[in-house]
Amino acid sequence: MQLFMNTQRGFTLLEMLVVLVIIGLLAGLVGPRLLGQVDGAKVKTATVQIKMLKGSLETMRLDIGRFPTKEEGLALLRVAPSDDKIKTLWKGPYLDEDLRNDPWNHPYQYSLPGSDGQPFALYSFGADGQLGGTEYNADIGYLPPR
Repeated sequence: MQLFMNTQRGFTLLEMLVVLVIIGLLAGLVGPRLLGQVDGAKVKTATVQIKMLKGSLETMRLDIGRFPTKEEGLALLRVAPSDDKIKTLWKGPYLDEDLRNDPWNHPYQYSLPGSDGQPFALYSFGADGQLGGTEYNADIGYLPPR
């Protein structure tokens, strides 16, 4: 006489495959939307960082009377100039931390002059790391003359 029946039951292979297909479909639908939001956040981050760098450049210009030359570049925001005339006027560093790359890990671009009467160009190449582009690959910031 058998008092206990063995009632343990596992998942069948078919049930497991159905679950995997459903997970795959959900990932295919949700994944691209999440990646699009990540790219949008990177564009916003680059825009904010460029505005902050511009503010630091403006503050330094008030102290030393000019913007950095192309050779000095953005490094002048952190490192005192070697020119003794400017060194006495420089009250930096004008950035709390080292200059970071843009959200796509490319250095920010700085050149003279800027476009539309801007004294300088300060920009990121965008996601593709190249001049020009559209959407997430577009250049962001105060662009050089074309």
